[in-house]
Amino acid sequence: MGCHTEKALPISSEDKIKILLMGNPNVGKSVIFSKLTGVHVDSSNYVGTTVDFTYGDVKHRNKMGMIIDVPGTYSLQASSEAERVATNFLEEGADAIICVLDATHLDRNLDLALSLREYPIPIVYALNLLDVAERQGIIIDVEKLEKRLKAPVIPTVAIKNKGLRKLLDTAFSLANETVEAFPKQTEEERWETIADIIGEVQRHEYKEPTFIEKLEYITLKPWPGIPIALLVLLLSLGVVVGGGKALRALILLPLVNNVITPFLTRMVGLVVPAGIFRNLLVGEFGILKIGIEWPFALILPYVLLFYLVFSFLEDSGYLPRIAVLADGALSKLGIQGGNIIPMMLGYGCAVPAILGTRAATTYKERIMVATLVSFAIPCASQSGAFFALLGDKSILALILVYLMSLITLFVVGLVMNKAIKGKGQPMLLEIPNLLLPDRTAFFKKLKLRMKHFLLDAEGPMLIGIVIAAVIAETGILNSFSTMIEPFVEGWLGLPKEASLSLLLGIIRRELAVLPLLELDLNLLQLLVGSVVALFYLPCLSVFGVLTKEFSLKTSLGIGIATTATAFLIAGIINQIGTFIWALVG
Repeated sequence: MGCHTEKALPISSEDKIKILLMGNPNVGKSVIFSKLTGVHVDSSNYVGTTVDFTYGDVKHRNKMGMIIDVPGTYSLQASSEAERVATNFLEEGADAIICVLDATHLDRNLDLALSLREYPIPIVYALNLLDVAERQGIIIDVEKLEKRLKAPVIPTVAIKNKGLRKLLDTAFSLANETVEAFPKQTEEERWETIADIIGEVQRHEYKEPTFIEKLEYITLKPWPGIPIALLVLLLSLGVVVGGGKALRALILLPLVNNVITPFLTRMVGLVVPAGIFRNLLVGEFGILKIGIEWPFALILPYVLLFYLVFSFLEDSGYLPRIAVLADGALSKLGIQGGNIIPMMLGYGCAVPAILGTRAATTYKERIMVATLVSFAIPCASQSGAFFALLGDKSILALILVYLMSLITLFVVGLVMNKAIKGKGQPMLLEIPNLLLPDRTAFFKKLKLRMKHFLLDAEGPMLIGIVIAAVIAETGILNSFSTMIEPFVEGWLGLPKEASLSLLLGIIRRELAVLPLLELDLNLLQLLVGSVVALFYLPCLSVFGVLTKEFSLKTSLGIGIATTATAFLIAGIINQIGTFIWALVG
């Protein structure tokens, strides 16, 4: 979501009710937000931080309101940036608070619920996931809970829209009411109160475990959890690669090559005389031709399907289970399994993945995960370029590129674990229930992610395409290619035209791949070019966030290390491949 932009929250007018939606992570807050808000939904970074939140308008009984989905927190101790942002929102003031409670983990949720009462803002509690709690034999007396919290408690099953209208009605009714803050409690006093409340309002009944509950259990165990995880990841890859190729081959490329490009060529030919300016627009690297084909016909289908699959795994509650299973392997690198989530997010975009390292428990883990993401994890755009380049030529070569990525990731991790002082902390990770994602929330999240991809990735890519057209059509490329010809043709074994990839790869990594599509390369050259692009310089946006999160020295160090690795490994592959080819030939 909005990890690449930083803007202030829109100031609500006097006739717009401001409601804070708060709760622990994984309690169904996002589903409730999606159900309650209308079409005007956006996301932003809280000013001065990299923590993102979502906000949207809602109209209820002829009144306008703005609901702010505050970052999920377990407490208000301000020990993390998300907690500081939540506290800032409370101190800025609001007309009402909707606090979402997970009925399956009520005791854990009440810490935040009681802390919120210490602010003079009206509160309504949404007791969510009641259907899951009842399946597990958890019975909660809502009336008694209301009396103990001294505030309305609305039973909800957000994914089925149950209780949401009453929740919104209550929040609007409470807005602007004058309430007194409760006296502050120490942490010990608060937990004593929680134990007392749970003893009074909650009881358990034995129920035979359902299929979903059995599945939740076995997906956390090495057997059969690891085979299930591998199967899930393999199916996910199949959907992204297979679906992306189908979209390209059946719809997008025929549309671009047979309809859009000929039409644009004719239109430009009517207006612009033959020569360099026409070539800049519709030549081999023409801005209008490549500017449509590369971003939208080659990259967009893979990015769309990646976010489709990733959002499904995220909203279903399965990703934290992969983190538990990965803890054993990642602990050998000195990082805990929970870091698999920002690393997997890196396959979408490295920027939010690096920002996600803020959840790491130590600086060592932060710098290691950020480096690994920058070093050896291809983003969705880069993966789309690899699929377009290698998918039709050799699936084995495509698999080999990703295998090299994983091997390099572990080698770099082992080296960094030895070189950087400090130890990782044991993993503390919330494991949500397995649920079928809510359709409304799912597609709203997908829409936001694609919107930010189009704004943050496609813009720089189009700039790179303009630069490519100018370099190719003005003769600059020939001069540059001649200068580095011994390196490109000698060490890497690529044609001198491939030097365009090295120039454009500075802007975005996928631009180090896409120019190779225009060249007639053999399988070894395709593999060498892909390896260069895999380990090449981080994108400018990644370089910027590394500098902001760590330091210029760190970002420069990572850039130099990745580039040196790219040229070293790719050159070795070329030399070995050429030697073997000579022997066989």
